[in-house]
Amino acid sequence: MKKKEHKVIPGEALPFDPEAAKRVDDPLAIDAVAYVEIFAANAKQTAYFYTRAFGFRPLAYRGPETGYRNAATYVLEQNDITLVISGPLTLSHWMAPYVMIHGDTVKDVAFRVPDVEAFYAETMMRGARSAESPTIWRDESGFVKRAAIYTYGETVHSAVERGEYKGCYWPGFVPYEDYFESIPSQTEPGLMNVDHVVGNVEEGQMEHWVKFYEDVLGFKEMIHFTDEDISTEYSALMSKVMTNGTSKIKLPINEPAEAKRKSQIEEYLEFHQGPGVQHIALRTDNIIHTVKDLRRRGVNFLRVPKAYYDEVPARVGSIKEDLAAIAGLGILADRDDDGYLLQIFTKPVHDRPTLFFEIIQREGSQGFGAGNFKALFEALEREQDLRGNL
Repeated sequence: MKKKEHKVIPGEALPFDPEAAKRVDDPLAIDAVAYVEIFAANAKQTAYFYTRAFGFRPLAYRGPETGYRNAATYVLEQNDITLVISGPLTLSHWMAPYVMIHGDTVKDVAFRVPDVEAFYAETMMRGARSAESPTIWRDESGFVKRAAIYTYGETVHSAVERGEYKGCYWPGFVPYEDYFESIPSQTEPGLMNVDHVVGNVEEGQMEHWVKFYEDVLGFKEMIHFTDEDISTEYSALMSKVMTNGTSKIKLPINEPAEAKRKSQIEEYLEFHQGPGVQHIALRTDNIIHTVKDLRRRGVNFLRVPKAYYDEVPARVGSIKEDLAAIAGLGILADRDDDGYLLQIFTKPVHDRPTLFFEIIQREGSQGFGAGNFKALFEALEREQDLRGNL
């Protein structure tokens, strides 16, 4: 194959404009989750896993072949979900010690915003810690702007403004098929968008990060779960769900609570070596189809005892889905005043017991499955016990 010539496109730092927030009505406006970026020791294999196991389509690539010598990045898409998988190629790259410490982990939960410079100026004024000042990347297809601020641990929230960019994802990226065989078309699991992203923080730090989201990003508390709500015989945790003004972004924050044994949050903090993203919830419109497809692809899910389903009709009431099918797949059900939801949780997707995924279908309910907490956390404890970490 003839070597292709690619020009490395560096980002251009923009001068900080403290007045930028004044030129828009809502400088903290967030349209959606732009992408979730996962740092991995082997980005190629991790991208392959998410493609094969979760049905994502490889979209774009950046790496040595395109002039970026020290790191590789793969961009994957499914409907309105974008996963970015990045990994270091040399020990000198700053990602290498990051992955060594935390394992494969979510680094960036990025927001799509209409004005990056306004967002950044406003968050700086409100006390945010900068991770990246406003930067612009340009090529013949347009521009992309990004800035970033730190949240819990070393996780960041990027703010991304894509303008009318018409190229392959981002300046400097090329279509995946330029260097790799295209993935044969398969049935799609039907994952639609990021429903919520859950973070784990140390005991006593939840209120600090609740205040951060309130003060810096203008979020509000949506739901509060105490250790009485989320507890088993052995462990407990507390959680608060933060949401932005449009309720498009939901970010629960968990902390461990005192109990007889080690909670799942404490296990996460031990193996992740600090706070970080615990799980990503992906919405589907047909959870039975989605879970069947994911199981066929080899995704491993937590299981609850069969007795759980004896109580579902009385607790949840009438639902349009077949209860036998739900029970056969291990899907959980819950109802609140607005409707019901169906949800299921994968086992950790990496060797460390840290990151996992939730698949959720909402039928009116905007809750988080409070009625399932006991069964879910007992299932998590069984997995902890197998690992010797309970």
